[in-house]
Amino acid sequence: MGLVQAVVGAVGGTLADQWKDFYTVPAGLPSTAALFAAVPQGTNAGRGSNTHGSSNIITNGSKIIVPEGYGLLLFQDGKVTAFVAEPGGYEWRSDDPNSKSIFAGDGIVSSLITQSWERFKFGGQPGSQQAAFFVSLKELPDNRFGTQSEIYWDDGFLNTQVGAVTRGSYTLKIVDPILFVKNFVPASYLQPGKVFDFTDLDNAAASQLFNEVVGSLAPAFSLYTNDPSKGNRITKIQQDSVGFAKSLSDAVEQGYQWKSDRGLAIVKTAIVSIEYDASTRELLKTVQRADALSGARGNANLQASVAQGIQSAGETGGAAGLMGIGMATGMTGGFAGLQQPVAPPAPAADDPVAKLKKAKEMLDLGLISQADYDALKAKALGL
Repeated sequence: MGLVQAVVGAVGGTLADQWKDFYTVPAGLPSTAALFAAVPQGTNAGRGSNTHGSSNIITNGSKIIVPEGYGLLLFQDGKVTAFVAEPGGYEWRSDDPNSKSIFAGDGIVSSLITQSWERFKFGGQPGSQQAAFFVSLKELPDNRFGTQSEIYWDDGFLNTQVGAVTRGSYTLKIVDPILFVKNFVPASYLQPGKVFDFTDLDNAAASQLFNEVVGSLAPAFSLYTNDPSKGNRITKIQQDSVGFAKSLSDAVEQGYQWKSDRGLAIVKTAIVSIEYDASTRELLKTVQRADALSGARGNANLQASVAQGIQSAGETGGAAGLMGIGMATGMTGGFAGLQQPVAPPAPAADDPVAKLKKAKEMLDLGLISQADYDALKAKALGL
């Protein structure tokens, strides 16, 4: 009985595998799918009879359609035999006896008799395995990263170590499909019906990438903030998706050799949030105050600060306090020239005429009242 079944299986499988087929991408794929098997159509709109062919045999003359944005990897007995990166239609040709077909002009003897005999040796099953897999050449989105606690790095602008909790996402690209399949994809995904997806929570290989990205965040922040071309400003990082992506890609390459060993590269990043620790927030406030006192708006900010100081001095020190503020403004050349590069020499502190002159300027500016001026005048003249 076993012999009869083997003969029946060998002949039946041989006849079924004579039909040419049409291979394309499976339906309903997510945008994050990276690698998956090409699927035979079998039927289309009710037409077609090739529904019983072997799942691991591609018949000579079958057509494989490669869409835009995908590459095609061909396997023979577990080994990568070819790679196609250009879109279009391709015809399968193989010297393997199991692929031969009378419809492809391979002859009746080699297509039927020889093939049936070879299958009979394996109990009716084909004695080889052929497969076609599509690999995405697009940017693969929605690869997320995040830290549960602060990470720390040496900041080139602040010139100290800073820390933050951060989260975001990045796009990933397969830049060397053969290297990617040979060195990274588990064998369990090189089966019909399986889809390798970097965002799949059950994909252990993808989870490893997540851990490696998190481990590379601190070096990436350090690379970015110590790069003079980036201005050394951590505050720019959320607007520079490509610049930080390069820093992150360089960091994972240095630490884990993504590109050289696995054929993977990070293309863009999107940092959703950065929550700095308390000491870093204080440092950034100091930087903001320094920025506010520089450039064109520095005069206005300094004038506001001096006016506030005058008010505080008037409340606590009366006319004497106001005189001190007046002397301070005089030493900087008055309100009109707070940031001029060259200030006029300050008058002697004990010159009553200079004191009265500055008090009159403050009165004219509305910084002191007439009563305050009269009090300063009386004190300067020793009355």
